[in-house]
Parts: sequence; C-alpha cells; structure tokens
Amino acid sequence: MGVEIKETRVTDAEFEEMQEFVFEYLAASVEKEEEGGRMRWYPWHSAEYRHNHILNVVSLAEEIARKEGADVDITRVAALFHDVAKLETDQDLHPEAGARVAREYLESRAEYPDSFIDQVCRAVEQHAFQGDLNDVSLETQCLIEADLLDKIGANGTALMLLRMGYEARTHMDTDEMVERVLERGYDAASRVESDTAEGIAHQRLKRVKWFREWLEDEIAAMG
Repeated sequence: MGVEIKETRVTDAEFEEMQEFVFEYLAASVEKEEEGGRMRWYPWHSAEYRHNHILNVVSLAEEIARKEGADVDITRVAALFHDVAKLETDQDLHPEAGARVAREYLESRAEYPDSFIDQVCRAVEQHAFQGDLNDVSLETQCLIEADLLDKIGANGTALMLLRMGYEARTHMDTDEMVERVLERGYDAASRVESDTAEGIAHQRLKRVKWFREWLEDEIAAMG
C-alpha cells in the first residue's frame, strides 16, 4: 500500500482572507493601545507599515521556499502570521503570541491537518531564533531569511533615511545612516544559509553600495 498524501493547499481566497484578518488584528492592536504607547511616534509602529513588512516577508519567503524545495504553503502562511502580535506585546514575546493567534485562526477556519497547523505555528514561534539556521526546519529557515532580507537593500535604506527626519538629522548624516544599513546587510548575509537568500542579500547589498557611492559624488561633506 502506498502512503496517503494529504494536500495542505491553501487557496488564494483563503490566503486573501488571512491577509485581511492579519491587517484587522494589527489595526485593533494599535487602537486599543494607551495613548503614547510604545514608539507611537514612529510611522513603522502602525498597522499599515507592519502589514506592508509582513507582505514583503511573505513574498521573499515564498520565493526562497519555491527555489529551495520547502513547503510553500507552510512557509507563506507562517510568514503572514509572523508579526501579527508585534504591536500588542513586548518584542521578546511576540513570536509566541503570534503563534497562538495563528493556531486559533487556523483551527477555527478550514479543516487544515493538525500537522500543517503545528508546522506553521512552530515557524512563527521560532522566527526570531538567533542560532544556526540549520537547527530549524527548512520552512522556518525560509521565514527567518526573508525577515532578515526585508530590512536591507533599497527598502532598508528608505526606512533609515525616513528615521533621519524623526531624529532631526540633516542630509550630511546620511553616510552614517547608510552605513547602518550596510552593517545590517552584512549581518544578514552572514546568517542566511540558502543559496537563494544569499543571492538576494548580495544583490541588495550591492544596491546600497551604489547608493552610497552616488551620495559621495553629490554631497560635499561625505566621502
């Protein structure tokens, strides 16, 4: 007798419904926060920014999973829920809280296999893991790599320059801010394990280096 293979395919409609739930959950987290809560004055402490980051991670994680042979459904659903609790709990606790939200959602909707739900929740819970990525499942690795990659490159540079304005810095401080993006990029490149993530990291680092060179050509105080 052959081994029965159970499909865990998440339909586009189901995934879209999940996206809507995650955004609504993030928005509710901000609304119920006490006035002047954690980093409220930063634009990235918002449902809109956090949801955009999540969608970036979903796209990257899905690309890595497809090319590296991981289970794409487990990876993309875990990516979608990885920061769902980011705005309502402490930084160190949000992975575990997010895993609980994901489990409650998945168990209350379509009849997903227990093994599928367990693997999704494990990836969410472990997405802030700081150790060797060979010690986690391939799906968790894809999620962690995607989360690292979204913070570097052109997107990371834009966010860092936006931060300059909130810190009342001038454009002559740009070299310091861009250097931070590069440092974060080098750190990310040193942590990723898959060939796909490594290629993306180096491509994004190259973009930041080009941007720094252009700035040095145009700003007298740099270089």
